[in-house]
Amino acid sequence: MSISQQAFLRDAMRRLNLTRDVFATRIGVKRRALDTWLLPEGSQEFRTMPEVVERFVTEIVQNNVLLEKYTQSALSGPLRERISVEGKPQLLSVDQFTRESVEDLFRVADMMQPIARRQKVSRVLEGAVLGNLFFEASTRTRVSFGSAFCRLGGSVCDTTGFTFSSMAKGESIYDTSRVMSGYVDAMVIRHPEQGSVAEFARATNIPVVNGGDGPGEHPSQALLDLYTILTEFSRLGKLLDGAHIAMVGDLKYGRTVHSLIKLLALYRGVKFTLVSPPGLEMPSYIIEQAARNGNVIEQKTSLAEGLSGADVIYATRVQKERFVDEAQEGYTPDFQINRATIDAYCGPDTIVMHPLPRDSRPGANDLSTDLNHDPRLAIFRQTDNGIPIRMAIFAVLLGVEGLVQHSMRDVTWQHPSHVGPDDSVFHGLE
Repeated sequence: MSISQQAFLRDAMRRLNLTRDVFATRIGVKRRALDTWLLPEGSQEFRTMPEVVERFVTEIVQNNVLLEKYTQSALSGPLRERISVEGKPQLLSVDQFTRESVEDLFRVADMMQPIARRQKVSRVLEGAVLGNLFFEASTRTRVSFGSAFCRLGGSVCDTTGFTFSSMAKGESIYDTSRVMSGYVDAMVIRHPEQGSVAEFARATNIPVVNGGDGPGEHPSQALLDLYTILTEFSRLGKLLDGAHIAMVGDLKYGRTVHSLIKLLALYRGVKFTLVSPPGLEMPSYIIEQAARNGNVIEQKTSLAEGLSGADVIYATRVQKERFVDEAQEGYTPDFQINRATIDAYCGPDTIVMHPLPRDSRPGANDLSTDLNHDPRLAIFRQTDNGIPIRMAIFAVLLGVEGLVQHSMRDVTWQHPSHVGPDDSVFHGLE
């Protein structure tokens, strides 16, 4: 098999839009057997699926009428071209994606998992240089992009803040972008002003990725969030079509939810419950765009009204740095998502997410740390997924995704089987 067994089976389930239980029934095996085949190859409980199963799954996938739309999308051209902006390989907004192209990107991310898990290495971007231009403070996003580029063999040049930029001397965005394009092969840009990253992109022909533009969008975060939801749902035997998603907190300035709700709206029959303090509601133009494919949108002002029956709770930090006329300094205590709230209104399979950072200081009332050992909290599985997703973005934009699988070789250093001390329950099943 040219791709990993895990990626092969995940791809088959995604293409057929089947849960693990239904997929296991479809191919005539027990769910437990399927689970062992879906584990990473380094796991102790990993088992190789019989060759007859591989042939049977391949036959089902290749002949199923549900694949017609995927065949059509593949015939329409490489993914790099299908998500391009004015003919340029750039990622500025989730509006560039269809459901088919999103899931094509996720297949590339699945292929990247052995590298992201430190089991394999690849050098397909050897010699390429990434310019990480962050004109706004960032730790996770900046390091995540840099790590993803390095894990494909590239190198990274970082800059953070206006103070150390020539833009502080009055240099225009156009000049900065054009100059940097002569130094690097791709750029990730974060800027506090909405629309500014698009200005950078217009001044260059090299790949540009939007790392967050003020209250606008954060497309790579939304992609890793959606990828997390789909992989968590696969573990739980759920489908995203028809799911109930609750988004909680600062929905006015939270750019992560602006991008995520657009991607989720590509699916069918999704119920969105938007819970926010007065004055921090989701912008109306985004709500209008999300209300498609039979999706239902409800707006609430309290957790008691909004969380009941939710499959996913996506909490956000209050974006005080972007306030204009708002009086709020933070959330009130009755707005905090904590263990007691989740136990009161949600079931054992609810997934709790947050784009991070969460404000853990007393009185901030952000997502509570008392959920840290609750298996429903997916925030660290969520951040881990940022590496394969951003690796996939770089591979597609730089046109090397077809080279990755054959370039992999085993790592030579020792690495822990689980990155975090509480990860073992979900290792390989996330």
